[in-house]
Amino acid sequence: MTKKHDAIFDAVLSGIDADGRNPKKDRSAGRFLKRGNAIGEKLSGELHEKTLHLVDPSRCRMWDRHNRIYDLLTPENCSDLIDGIQQQGKQEFPAVVRRVEGVDGIDFEVICGARRHFAISWLRANNYPQFKYLIEVRDLSDEEAFRLADIENRDRADISDYERACDYAAAVKLYYGGKQKSMAQRLQVSEAWLSRYLFLAKLPDEIVSAYPSPNDIKELHARTLKPFLAQPKTRAKMIDRAEWLQSMRAAQATTHGTPWNDAVKVLNELKQAGQGKVSKPKPKPSVKHVYSAKGSDFSIKRTDKGRQILLEIDKDAPTDDLRMLLEKFLTDRAENL
Repeated sequence: MTKKHDAIFDAVLSGIDADGRNPKKDRSAGRFLKRGNAIGEKLSGELHEKTLHLVDPSRCRMWDRHNRIYDLLTPENCSDLIDGIQQQGKQEFPAVVRRVEGVDGIDFEVICGARRHFAISWLRANNYPQFKYLIEVRDLSDEEAFRLADIENRDRADISDYERACDYAAAVKLYYGGKQKSMAQRLQVSEAWLSRYLFLAKLPDEIVSAYPSPNDIKELHARTLKPFLAQPKTRAKMIDRAEWLQSMRAAQATTHGTPWNDAVKVLNELKQAGQGKVSKPKPKPSVKHVYSAKGSDFSIKRTDKGRQILLEIDKDAPTDDLRMLLEKFLTDRAENL
């Protein structure tokens, strides 16, 4: 604060009797002093004011370079945020957006705040229309937007290693001319740290598809698999195993359990394949149909000869259930003859 302002406040406060204070005058002086301090801080550059807006989330779209895969957001993985907004009665922290040309009612694109956007949108669609999306509008270049989003999300557990890796892989080409060193300097991280994430983004599609979700792949996983992927023979073995794992998970999705929906197990399977410790799996009969009733079920599988049908039936299934299931099978078989 300047000496001129100090003198003004001294003159105003000098007439206040310390022993016989007037509460009303004290409050007025306090408000004047607080306002004066705020003005002084703003003039000196120590105070930055922000203008926030409450808008309908439908007026916002995700920036196409946003580092979060919006389609993977669900009420389940955003439940903590949804519950928090309901309890507080509002969104506590603003999303960062920038203005775009108004097309189809879109006025802003979201740089930081995809989960907040999803949470507010979900609440509005589920009987809470009073909630609005709290935003802060900034004027940012693409490179500035990338760095801002990275700084905000780097230490958050709710953005996956794979999402971050893909974001870095695109950014090094778009903003830094493919130069990892320049990018590392701008992000203030080591080149070795950045290199590990860039390798994660380069994993073969078959390896990525072997996992239940891309978001289950950790940077440590890529580091573990890297030596095997560097050798053509072991790389081929790992890709074969990855394709098998994907097919196994797809088959299990039509039956009972989901034993391959475990990222740690997938990693171990791939690593063992690279080490040559797994034999090539025998092809399994494909499941044609599954019939069920009251917890009893059997599946119909074709054998390798292609002309026989194997019926697998729960030995403890009640007779009435079996009769109904067999009738379903015979009806379906007759319709397909």
